[in-house]
Amino acid sequence: MQTINVRNMRQKLASLLDEVEAGEEFIIMRHGKAVARLTSVVSEPVEFPDRTELRSSLPPAKESASEASRALRNEERY
Repeated sequence: MQTINVRNMRQKLASLLDEVEAGEEFIIMRHGKAVARLTSVVSEPVEFPDRTELRSSLPPAKESASEASRALRNEERY
């Protein structure tokens, strides 16, 4: 991982993006402190676990989510 300051980053953005596309990562420095990381976008989809079994084992709700939220808000006010 390389470091680069903001001024150089602005001047070399096109070439930096080519390097990032090839797998390189950069830490962007401003006033000697790291402020950002330039990396490639994750192209793999995020897999979430199947929660069908858990949802089917839960009892049905007695009130809607909006009613429960409203009741909680009202309780906190008074």
